[in-house]
Amino acid sequence: MNKSFLFGIIGISTFAYGAYMPIKAELAQYLIQSAWNVSNNTGYQVKPWNWMDSHPVMRLSSTQHNQDLIVLSGDTGNVLAFGPGHNTSTTHPGRSGTTLISGHRDTHFDFLQDVSMGDEFKLDSMLDNDDYTYKVNDIKIIDSDQQDISISSNQSELKLVTCYPFNTPIAGGPLRYVVTASLVSK
Repeated sequence: MNKSFLFGIIGISTFAYGAYMPIKAELAQYLIQSAWNVSNNTGYQVKPWNWMDSHPVMRLSSTQHNQDLIVLSGDTGNVLAFGPGHNTSTTHPGRSGTTLISGHRDTHFDFLQDVSMGDEFKLDSMLDNDDYTYKVNDIKIIDSDQQDISISSNQSELKLVTCYPFNTPIAGGPLRYVVTASLVSK
């Protein structure tokens, strides 16, 4: 076997493996969007694919930040790999209490670094098919080893949480970027 043929096979294999992940990510977003549409039209919880351990529950959008994201149920690593996740121990939009949504700092929630006080987010809840508008009133960086994210039981608010800092090459660490927004309209 000649060396150039072997290097050609290695090159094609490397390219194919490198292209696989972005293609898989795009397909997943298409399937999640499709599950959201079917769920919205039928009122049934539909998984994007049979073996996924989550389903769409909300749509988070911001015209100021050009975002339109489907929020999945749960905030485990498996869920966050495909999109933002709703912490199921927190409330749904419009209810009294905190709606907490997490996302990765280098994918779906990378735009949070550009959020400012007064910015607005809209949540469309699958639970009741209503739209809720929230206005940012606090932005904090907390050390999760020293402090928990505060969860309200009496104020309707949205908390968007991601790891911090945004542009570090090494993921993980205890710092969290927390954007808090209060409900302003239904």
